[in-house]
Amino acid sequence: MSLDVPPALLDKAERGEVDETEFVDCVRTSLPYAWNMISSLVTRLKVEGGELADNQVPPPDEQARGQLLRALASDAIRGTLERHFGVRLAFQNCHRVAVFPTGPEADERYARFTSVRGQLLNQSPLLRDC
Repeated sequence: MSLDVPPALLDKAERGEVDETEFVDCVRTSLPYAWNMISSLVTRLKVEGGELADNQVPPPDEQARGQLLRALASDAIRGTLERHFGVRLAFQNCHRVAVFPTGPEADERYARFTSVRGQLLNQSPLLRDC
């Protein structure tokens, strides 16, 4: 299961649309490792500036790795996180998450990071089974 959905939120979803702020809270509480990583990268990007902020440290365990994969593999979760934080997210391997500012000035760096070349250059035998 990707998220721990409270019964009241599930009832709302069954009746119709759900407010995105409630979904954000569900993601935050269900996937704390992923939430903390992404929010810390967003903070780093805003404080330090630059073209991107990224994580290159593997998750501490399989539970954390699973949270990160679920957060970034789900279009709904990933899109919600991007809108909530006002950033673009990119993902390589099992743990390399990058946060980019939005806007045309970041488009080229985002395109380089998410390119086939960028993916190939980010490979390492150490990451083979991540």
